[in-house]
Amino acid sequence: MHKADYKNNYLSEDKQSTSLVIGGEAGHGIQTVETLLTRIFKLGGLNVFATKEYMSRVRGGSNSTQIRVSSKKVLAPVKRIDILIPLDKSALPHLKDRINKNTIILGEKEKVSPEQDILDVPFSRVAEEIGNLIFANIVAVGIIAAIFKIKQQIPLGCIKKYFSAKGEKITQGNIAAIKRGYELASDLIKKGSLAQLSIPIPDFSQDIQEEILLNGAEAVSLGAISGGCNFISAYPMSPSTGVLIFLSQHAEEFNIIAEQAEDEISAINLALGAWYAGARGMVTTSGGGFALMEEGVSLAGMLELPIVIHLAQRSGPATGLPTRTEQGDLELALYSGHGEFPRIIYAPGGIQDLFYLTQQAFNLADKFQIPVFVLTDQYLMDSYYNTMEFKLSKMDIERYTRKTKKNYKRYQLNKNGISDRGIPGWGEGLVLVDSDEHDEHGRITEDLSLRTRMVDKRLRKLKAINENTISPELAGNKEYEVLIVSWGSTYYIIKEALGNLNDHKISFLHFKQVYPLPSETEEYLKKAKKVIVVENNATSQFSKLLKLYTGIEVEHKILKYNGLPFFVDELIGKLEKVI
Repeated sequence: MHKADYKNNYLSEDKQSTSLVIGGEAGHGIQTVETLLTRIFKLGGLNVFATKEYMSRVRGGSNSTQIRVSSKKVLAPVKRIDILIPLDKSALPHLKDRINKNTIILGEKEKVSPEQDILDVPFSRVAEEIGNLIFANIVAVGIIAAIFKIKQQIPLGCIKKYFSAKGEKITQGNIAAIKRGYELASDLIKKGSLAQLSIPIPDFSQDIQEEILLNGAEAVSLGAISGGCNFISAYPMSPSTGVLIFLSQHAEEFNIIAEQAEDEISAINLALGAWYAGARGMVTTSGGGFALMEEGVSLAGMLELPIVIHLAQRSGPATGLPTRTEQGDLELALYSGHGEFPRIIYAPGGIQDLFYLTQQAFNLADKFQIPVFVLTDQYLMDSYYNTMEFKLSKMDIERYTRKTKKNYKRYQLNKNGISDRGIPGWGEGLVLVDSDEHDEHGRITEDLSLRTRMVDKRLRKLKAINENTISPELAGNKEYEVLIVSWGSTYYIIKEALGNLNDHKISFLHFKQVYPLPSETEEYLKKAKKVIVVENNATSQFSKLLKLYTGIEVEHKILKYNGLPFFVDELIGKLEKVI
């Protein structure tokens, strides 16, 4: 296939997928629409992917949610918009770069833009007839469900479940809004305006209905629970707060202590204290909050205490774009904390990775007595899609604490650097820890010879850690000429782009563990004639890490750092130019 045909071919073959975008200011119920429609589509037997971009404000601004609906599996955003529902005047200017000649806009012409070519839908008038303007967004839900030929009982069931706690009057009003939405859609479809947007429901729709629908924050939380997490401390900071909220909501169910600390310094010290006492703790934070935790990271290194740190990246520096996405904190996690001590950094690529890697983070933190990072970002945290159920039968909680004996040495020098970790009160030994350099018992020392041996002891863990690295995933032909390299949340975006490039000479190498780098990394890079690194940051932090540990300079980089993730169709165009 000629390079110039890549993008056009992708757009023409993507007829099994429709891109629906709802736009408007905060407070217009966009999140409610997203929550309902993603569930309605899945229960209707269609695959769904949803992601949002929003401004840092409670009211006002201009936000949008994209929902991709498809017969085939969809796991990444696209730039194009097939159906747009603007809920206020700000939506069209905000999304103008994504609107094309084929975009169908459903809205109130007078209210949104009298000059724009819009299918005029009287959301407000119908809502007022039902009894309140607040029902307007649910009228839109009914229209969309009807366009995609979802049986009406499905959205009605979702409405009853979602609004039941708000009383009978609100529930009945929303039920009426769904029914009126179906009536409006019927008229629009008869006019021929929307018939072409319907997606065929696949033969395996029952399998889709039985899958789970999660966002990234929920997946991290469930992974933590499966890893035995029974303590979480955090100071709220988007986009990490969803993990604290989820674990707090289910604290009683899973015997978890959830503590909203007064600040991030307290949060990490609380979690370290929990591990010292025998619990399995984690902190969840973002870049600015983690900056305050760095002294605690060093404390974990010196005390040789496990800790799991969920670091959800957003655009910096400082407050930056607090509700946007970026992969800008890889180096922050890698070099955080003063002094030299080992760590592990995971970078999940999707919902399944978020679950399994978070679960594994607890086991390896316990095993090696080190900080383990789970590095995510706003895009990944806030995205929803349907996925297969997790295999809980394979989830073992591995515990490495030991009952102490008399004359117990917390930091006993040994060949692998991993001393037996005791818990205060379990056994006969005294469990001493100290943030100063210490002897084998844990008592403060300034013996310089012992200092050298203790540093060497801690660093000896790296050998065992390197034996437990997760190999990068190679997608595509093993005999490649061009190798696309990435880490973290760009995984499914690149994978879909690569599938549509359909060139056997191009393969994709994805890292879900970014430190320590797997031993085979250099071999993969040397085999390619051209390496292209794709990252959501400005300085290609992963390229620098690759050069540091392999000596290979990556010449070709595709970078994005405006606060949004890559779009599949956008990335195809960028790859065309480089390939």
